[in-house]
Amino acid sequence: MKFTLSWLKEHLDTDAPLGELVDKLTMIGLEVEAVHDRAKTLAPFTVARVISAEKHPNADKLKVCMVETGDGAVQVVCGAPNARAGMMGVFARPGTHIPGSGLDLKVAAVRGVESRGMLVSAREMGISDEHEGIIELPADAPLGKPFAAFMGLDDPVLDVAVTPNRADCLGVHGIARDLAAARIGEFKDAGSKPVKGKFPCPVKVKLDFGKTPPLCPAFALRLIRGVNNGPSPEWLQRRLRAIGLRPINALVDVTNLVTLDRARPLHVFDAAKVKGDLVVRRAREGEKLTALDGKNYALDPEMCVIADGTGVESLSGIMGGEATGCSETTRDVLVESALWDPANIAQTGRKLGIQSDARFRFERGVDPAFTLAGLELATKLILDFCGGEPSEIVLAGAIPEADRVIDFSPAEVRRLAGLEAKATEVKRVLTALGFMVTGSGEKVKVAVPSFRADVEGKADLVEEIVRILGVERVPAVPFDRGDSARRPVLTTIQKRTRAAKRALAARGLVEAMTWSFISKPQAELFGGGVPALALANPIAADLSDMRPSLVPGLAAAAQKNADRGYPDVGLFEVGQIFTGDQPQDQLIAATIVRRGAAKAAGFGRHWSGSSGPADLFDAKADALAVLAAVGAPVDKLQIVTGGPSYLHPGRAGTIQLGPKLVLGVFGELHPTTLQALDVEGPLAVAEVILDRVPEPKARATRTKAKLELSPLQPVARDFAFVVDRAVAAAELVRAAENADKNLVAAVEVFDLYEGPGIGAGKKSIALAVTLQPREKTLTDAEIEAVAAKIIDEVKKKTGATLRV
Repeated sequence: MKFTLSWLKEHLDTDAPLGELVDKLTMIGLEVEAVHDRAKTLAPFTVARVISAEKHPNADKLKVCMVETGDGAVQVVCGAPNARAGMMGVFARPGTHIPGSGLDLKVAAVRGVESRGMLVSAREMGISDEHEGIIELPADAPLGKPFAAFMGLDDPVLDVAVTPNRADCLGVHGIARDLAAARIGEFKDAGSKPVKGKFPCPVKVKLDFGKTPPLCPAFALRLIRGVNNGPSPEWLQRRLRAIGLRPINALVDVTNLVTLDRARPLHVFDAAKVKGDLVVRRAREGEKLTALDGKNYALDPEMCVIADGTGVESLSGIMGGEATGCSETTRDVLVESALWDPANIAQTGRKLGIQSDARFRFERGVDPAFTLAGLELATKLILDFCGGEPSEIVLAGAIPEADRVIDFSPAEVRRLAGLEAKATEVKRVLTALGFMVTGSGEKVKVAVPSFRADVEGKADLVEEIVRILGVERVPAVPFDRGDSARRPVLTTIQKRTRAAKRALAARGLVEAMTWSFISKPQAELFGGGVPALALANPIAADLSDMRPSLVPGLAAAAQKNADRGYPDVGLFEVGQIFTGDQPQDQLIAATIVRRGAAKAAGFGRHWSGSSGPADLFDAKADALAVLAAVGAPVDKLQIVTGGPSYLHPGRAGTIQLGPKLVLGVFGELHPTTLQALDVEGPLAVAEVILDRVPEPKARATRTKAKLELSPLQPVARDFAFVVDRAVAAAELVRAAENADKNLVAAVEVFDLYEGPGIGAGKKSIALAVTLQPREKTLTDAEIEAVAAKIIDEVKKKTGATLRV
């Protein structure tokens, strides 16, 4: 919502400086997103007179001008064809920043002649695209005065973010009311006086919705004949341009003014182009409308339209039709002020992709009580600007009555918000906001004004009081947590989410946030796509289903990075996935995608050699890092070959805890998956389900020996076993660990060999075993005994033989 400061002051009598107004608007819930103050930007530019303009001695198209600036004459070299002696123009001194070119002026010699400033064009000042010559001002322009003030460009423009519930503040009048309630000035509510009709309106209106739900509660219409529709007054044109609107003609500009000033959209028809009476109805199949934006729209029976004897003339509450638009030839005008169904306006606007100021306000709800008053106000403005003679008003339907009354106790302010407010304060605030307060004591009755459809109960009234009195008055009171003041406030899944994010970020991955929706084919590819997870009203065809995995979104993000020149990227996301429509089917997953040379050891190419693309082992390391961070029993996890169908069958693994509990998967995406996702591979991915990690069991008190570091030297021994190719290395590791749990401190795989000398169908796996004595140094005999136990246990569990 944009408006100028002078516009606001038409409704608010205040001397408050701009900064105070901006701060107060934000504090009462009307956040100021930007302030555009041209006076500051154009402050260095002043009105000047050209004393003389002589031909440049060294250039045919340049002139050497003597310019009177108000505090002396200076020499300026100018190339404008209209530069001449006696003209009034705009002067910029050395050091001035030129908005249109981005340059900072300085004293310089132009073709050997010194120039100490510049005579500027409108484009150079950034106020229009005109650049045929320098700006020419009237002969009586005040010499030496700021140009912005002389031209009325010193009016700051405020851009306020209005929340969807505050439709009343989509007009400057409503914003002024809020500021006055906050004691930033006095509200000037002049109201609108009825304009007496001189004759019956010759055009009738009918609401015709048959047996279907009505989409228009009330429709008011008036004819004004004999208008002279020329340009609107300069002050109105300047006001509209300041907020980014293009003045069109007086009739259209009046509707825009009332829309922005009073949050009451209106529409005008050229009466000569309307055939017969008007009918407000649902559109019919096959009907089309060429709207004022010049586009053709196909209509359907879910849309509300205004039609005459020839067909559809306007898309109700959204945009008028081109055929009945007003132009400078309009002599008789029909002015419409109506109420529309907000949900239908929003639905139609989304379906047709039309954004307009009218739609923006109608879909949020306009003040029904201002329907006729808005028409009267527009009538007065049209008569002032264009002349003419008004008819009586025709009203079809009925304007809804506002009869919401809330039983309210001022003590609710303290109970709900903790703010101490006297009953007199409460009454003053509510009255200033347009509410009617009756009664006294502990209970009062509050009548809600028609323009506040968002206020429904006591809590809404408390919110109004608190925001106007100031949230800074709410005392800071610590929570009383009783005897267990240090109890954790985060749930287990919240702690795991934080731990997983930190662990993955520490591994050099970048966090991403992707859509919770994916296309149905992608959902089916990752085990979803069931009807229960399909959206009833998707915002796009490719966002139709709740995601069963985070992989599709991250894969698409990685591809977008590659398309923009960043092929080596590692992304992660910790978020929700959906396997069904029940609460237990909503899970939190930590998912990783590595693309290109985004390996765990480092990203991209390096002078020491090519690292190669990221693979399943990088993804496996990421998954295990997540599980370790969230407290999973890493020493008891099992890595099983294979995974879901979207992973490459020979390059995938599953992380389990026991034979049935799957905690996560990792691997490289299958080529068909890459093709279905429209991404280039290879991509290494991992996904860990944080909800499935079991809560750690209460551990028995560890022995002192387990808790303390041993002062004794550890012993390292290497073993190489020959085993069937189908046997997993993890089985050998687990067998070696269980050979002697008191002495075996660590077992790691450090070599894998398949080839000549081993035998067909066999492989050699080398283990590094660390023995850690805790009570005394091990003798050679004791070491050999443990080594024999390791060999026997591995042979017993896996069928392996010691390689010699």
